[in-house]
Amino acid sequence: MHTSSEQQFNRGILLAVILISSFFNPFMASAVNIALPSIGKEFSMNAVSLSWIAMGFLLSSAVMLVPFGKLADIIGRKKMLLFGNVFFTIATLLCAFSTSGFMLIASRCVQGIGSAMILSSGMAIIISAFPPERRGSIIGLNTTAVYVGLSAAPLLGGILTQAFGWQSLFIINAFAGLLIVAGIVWGVKSEWAEAKDDRFDFTGSLIYMLAMSSLMYGFSHLPGKLAFVLTLAGGIGLVYFVIVELRVKAPVLNIKLFRDNRIFAFSNLAALINYAATFGITFMLSLYLQNVKGLNPRDAGLILITQPVVMAVVASISGRMSDRIDSRILSSLGMAVIVAGLVLLSLLTVSTGNTYLFSALFILGFGFGLFSSPNTNSVMSSVEKRYLGTASATLGTMRLTGQMFSMAIAAMSIHIFVGDAEITRANIPAFMHSVRIVYVVFAVLCLLGVFASLARGKKTA
Repeated sequence: MHTSSEQQFNRGILLAVILISSFFNPFMASAVNIALPSIGKEFSMNAVSLSWIAMGFLLSSAVMLVPFGKLADIIGRKKMLLFGNVFFTIATLLCAFSTSGFMLIASRCVQGIGSAMILSSGMAIIISAFPPERRGSIIGLNTTAVYVGLSAAPLLGGILTQAFGWQSLFIINAFAGLLIVAGIVWGVKSEWAEAKDDRFDFTGSLIYMLAMSSLMYGFSHLPGKLAFVLTLAGGIGLVYFVIVELRVKAPVLNIKLFRDNRIFAFSNLAALINYAATFGITFMLSLYLQNVKGLNPRDAGLILITQPVVMAVVASISGRMSDRIDSRILSSLGMAVIVAGLVLLSLLTVSTGNTYLFSALFILGFGFGLFSSPNTNSVMSSVEKRYLGTASATLGTMRLTGQMFSMAIAAMSIHIFVGDAEITRANIPAFMHSVRIVYVVFAVLCLLGVFASLARGKKTA
């Protein structure tokens, strides 16, 4: 039997491990964005190919998250977190020593699998380990760690890329991965496996992975004919997946949570729309600042840091507020603020000043911070303990799927207006047109997200 002080110590180690992991995962994703122009020059990659350095990671993560979430509930979330960090660290080293664009994209896909293992278990573990009355504040802390990672990435990523090359980003992340693995082995003594008696649904998992892969890969290559076929096939596959899962005793994804739990369903939908409307922002701005405005990676990072710094501050406050105020109100208000920031970005020109950019990014950061923590609290508080891993994985899948669609919208716009050419002075007008179109589409999506967020209904006691 653990004493109170031992339990407190174990919780402290556990929280530290999760928070460090939550810092470095987004740090990696955002820092890579700032390094894309440098990677493009080294491997002679165009903007569409560069987008796959982000999308390859997102695709493999999104496809694997739901199966790993259910598996974590069965075999134990600590085991899944440990295996995930080991896998992620090895893949990160492969990224660092890539010798071609293809190898880097392939290594990022492998890295995404490790990330899915981490994401499917991390949030569920800290919610299992801490009492319900502290849930909002713990989620706020975790969300803040994510946003601090995002905050450090543009500036630190820009400095590292400029001084030591883009490979240094992956080497630092691999070192952090080793520390996290040591922390889990040494400090996390408990295990959480509330659904250990369930059978793993291999058939449902296979259908889900094939359907999601087809849908997301196809959508990212639209408007081509094969891309349309793959997108349609993926959509049909997901419908078939839902039918199969409703008949299975222990489904990999409990569809009844969506059917019978309004808060769970609409909070996840709000997350999907929010990330679909926002993740591509940094990708487009990184290309804009370095290829259009002519800034170096460090100076571009100094501008881009505005948004995640504001996110980090606001997310911690909104997490605590969500223990007292209905998450529906906070999340919906946050989404509305994001719309205002996106409208400002849709008016960008070649000569837009830095003050204007700082203002738009400040507004976006405030909206993100206000939306994220309360929405996560809403999802995780709407299910019973045995489904926490599934809920965490589902929310993570919504986030990654949204991010993937966001990048696909950005890549599609560049492909339509710029084509397969690298961004040069000659095609900057075409690129700027694609930038404005992307931000208009994002603003419309986010406006729809406000209504999806409001539709979840009031929190019940």
